[in-house]
Amino acid sequence: MANGILTAREREIFELLIQNMTTREIAKKLNISEKTIRNHISNTMQKLGVNGRAAAVVELLKLNELSL
Repeated sequence: MANGILTAREREIFELLIQNMTTREIAKKLNISEKTIRNHISNTMQKLGVNGRAAAVVELLKLNELSL
C-alpha cells in the first residue's frame, strides 16, 4: 500500500493512540463521540487487513504512515 491510505482524521486518532490516550480521552479532545473514534479505528484496521489496534499501529509504522 502506498502512503496516504489514512484519512486526516484516522491519522489524527492513531497519533493520539500512540500517545497512550484512551478512546474516551481522544473523543473528548476531538469533540466527537467514542463510537465515532471506534468506527475510525475499525475502518483503519479493515483497510490494513489486521485485527486489533496494536497490529494496526505496527502496520502503520511499517508503512511510514505513523512515526514514534
